[in-house]
Amino acid sequence: MLRLQNKYKKEVVPEMMRTFSYKSVMSVPKIKKIVVNCGFGKMVAGKGAGEREKIEQYISESLAAITGQKPSLNKAKKSIAAFKLREGVVVGANCTLRKQRMYDFLEKLIWIVLPRSRDFRGIEAKCVTNQGDITIGFKEYVPFPELKVEKEKGIFGLEVTISTTAKTKEEGRTLLSLLGFPLKVSVH
Repeated sequence: MLRLQNKYKKEVVPEMMRTFSYKSVMSVPKIKKIVVNCGFGKMVAGKGAGEREKIEQYISESLAAITGQKPSLNKAKKSIAAFKLREGVVVGANCTLRKQRMYDFLEKLIWIVLPRSRDFRGIEAKCVTNQGDITIGFKEYVPFPELKVEKEKGIFGLEVTISTTAKTKEEGRTLLSLLGFPLKVSVH
């Protein structure tokens, strides 16, 4: 069993039960899933089919290396001329991680990726939504250790959304900080 899963069961659950006075262990919030998402945007706009395919393949392989899972490709639902977008063209890729892969990715995110991010001073506590979820955006994939910047063709950004079963913002914030997320303490 993983370190983060052990920490959740042995430290986080008892602390959350004490703090929020839950009656059952099953009512303690937990992490439901992690979605890693990347939009192709300007990289594929106005490009030919061959170039677009190379970019799609490159980003798909990079996301697979980062998450350990093959991403699903998202296609445009309708054409928009102003964005040089045609219906059916691939516009993004995403991976939904659950169970073992989710905890593997979460450990890597907390202990390796976030500390390696440039000018990182913690995540704003206000980034936690009212449902207890959090979304972290990366302008470039450089902090992820699986990809070597020197060998890569282009730099793309990605977004990591962590969904919890928390019912309130405070529950979500407490859960994430007890798991080890570097949340900034908000001063009012």
